[in-house]
Amino acid sequence: MDGIIIINKPKGYTSHDIVYKVRKIFNCKVGHTGTLDPNATGVLPILIGKGTLMSKYLINHDKIYDVTLKLGEKRDTADLEGNIIEEKEVEIYKLKEENIKSVLSSFLGKQQQYPPMYSAIKVKGKKLYEYARSGQNIDIDPRSIEIYKMNLISIDVKNAEIKFRVECSKGTYVRSLCEDIAKKLNTVGFMKDLNRIKVGEFDIQNAIKIDELLNNSKDEQYLKSNIITIEEIFKENDKIHLDNKKLQLFLNGVQLTYKLKEGVYKIYTEDKFIGIGTVKNNLLKRDIILD
Repeated sequence: MDGIIIINKPKGYTSHDIVYKVRKIFNCKVGHTGTLDPNATGVLPILIGKGTLMSKYLINHDKIYDVTLKLGEKRDTADLEGNIIEEKEVEIYKLKEENIKSVLSSFLGKQQQYPPMYSAIKVKGKKLYEYARSGQNIDIDPRSIEIYKMNLISIDVKNAEIKFRVECSKGTYVRSLCEDIAKKLNTVGFMKDLNRIKVGEFDIQNAIKIDELLNNSKDEQYLKSNIITIEEIFKENDKIHLDNKKLQLFLNGVQLTYKLKEGVYKIYTEDKFIGIGTVKNNLLKRDIILD
């Protein structure tokens, strides 16, 4: 089986944990795109078989998250797993709905964001969290991100918590966003809860729980019905039909002349889906080929 299966990751599992469990079911190469921290939940696309070769096409996806921001406490990891390093009063009048909405809307658009120190970004060959754990200070360059939408879901005045939904570009760190929102509210805060609702076109409504997958691991029909095939992933891309002669050349790695717009194409022969090819400089080159 080749393609993508969408898992609704529960708390307490790393992305690697999910990959390991899925690999045992399908007994083939398995990977993931869009890592989720252990304390985060939601959409985790898992690549299966030849589907792992699609990762380069899936790295720039926009994302949607439901977030709970806890105000009044700052943590070293910027999330629930960290240690409290600062506490600050939360002014009640700042938690009025009109004010919260105004602050959230101020983050819309393209901007520069500093990633949290407890992240896997590499600087001078080391991951930032390695510097953080050793107590080393290091300069971090900001990253270009974009926030498309910010919608307030609820305000818990008693517990000084705000829940909101954010639609954002690849590379956005919600933990940093939470700290920046808290700063604008004249306090400190951290990301208490994170649920990823959508990655690109992969929606949580179409995701399955890992326990459900494990319980149906011997049901081949069930497994097939939950895999998004490579052909489906590229459903909006144009087709190229090859005759038997051109197909053999294509499969052998020969680049074929095609004066077409550069991009990714679905390859067919006699209406059978063969795989994916790319056109560049008027040459068609094989990319992902099914068995």
